This record gives sequence, C-alpha cells and structure tokens, in this order.
Amino acid sequence: MSEQGFKPKHILVTGGCGFIGANFVRYVARNHPDVHITVLDKLTYAGNPANIDGLPQSQVELVIGDICDASLLERIVPGCDAIVHFAAESHNDNSIFDPEPFIRTNVEGTMRLLEAACKYDVRFHHISTDEVYGDLALDDPARFGENSAYRPSSPYSASKAASDHLVRAWTRTYGLRATISNCSNNYGPYQHVEKFIPRQITSILD
Repeated sequence: MSEQGFKPKHILVTGGCGFIGANFVRYVARNHPDVHITVLDKLTYAGNPANIDGLPQSQVELVIGDICDASLLERIVPGCDAIVHFAAESHNDNSIFDPEPFIRTNVEGTMRLLEAACKYDVRFHHISTDEVYGDLALDDPARFGENSAYRPSSPYSASKAASDHLVRAWTRTYGLRATISNCSNNYGPYQHVEKFIPRQITSILD
C-alpha cells in the first residue's frame, strides 16, 4: 500500500475478522484514524467478530457476507480506494479432505473481487502464501524468492497459486493496480488454534 502518492480514505478488508485481517484492521484503525474501514467477512469458523471488538464504529464497519456474492460487491466496492484481500480458506489438511470450499473461495471469490476492483478502479492488494512455491528439504541451501517457480502440492496451495495468477492476469490484461504478498507461517493474537505454530505450542503444553 506504499504506492507513491496513494493515500486511501476508504478501504475494504476481506476476511477482516480472521487472524491476520483483524490485526491489520486494528493497525490501520490505530495508526490511520482518518481511514474508513469496511470489513467483509463470511464469519466461518476462523472468522470471529470479537477480533475487532472495541474499534470505533464510526471508523470500522462490519459487513457479513461472501466474497463470491457479486451483487454484494456491487454495493460495497464503489467508493473504496483500495481492497486488501485476506479472505481465504487456508488449511492444507482441510483442503485434502474437501477441496471444494478452497476452490470456490480462493479462486472464484478472488475473481469476483478482481472484477469489482477493475470495474471501479480500486487498488488491490492480495494476501497469498509461501505454500505456492512448494517445499524444500530441511538441509536444502536453496531459498524461495519472488522469482521462484510455482509448485503447489495441495488443493489449498493450488487454489492460492491460481488466485495469484488471476491477480497478475488482471494486472496485465486490464491494467488493474495490484500487488501480492506471499506470507510464511504468520502467528500472533487472534489466531485459530488449528494453525501450525499454535498447534505446536498446544502440543508441547499437552
């Protein structure tokens, strides 16, 4: 969001009641009180409205809904300066047992957001994962970088790789202003206990 001269006044944060999204919303609310934040969240098991409790209602608005709902996006995207897209199904094991929600949310949902962003000329930042690059052996001296080849190995990582490619396609084809960040094992407040680092901690405690 550091594009030169770009100072959003109204941002849409998808998945803003989830772990990373809620921390981002709290950061923006605390450090940029002049920015209005619309949080769009489906409130699945990983999304908790309590994660954004206590933030000023005059600044932070919660909309409960699905990023795949094009008619909803038509109502809330106009007037926004930027979309920060955290919303995703995000668990490797769950994707192996049932890949369909991952394809719908991570691929179709991202496409719906890209279409709305393009239509209304809204800056787009896509939160992705290092999982799109596959894996390396523990003793492998190689490291992943921005130019590493994509080698997703689960339905989850494949769905996120697909969404990354969609963002790049909309940028190249339609001129969308967009960026992507590929995060790796984030952890901290408001995180669901199923995720990797909290699960290791609870396993050690047990």
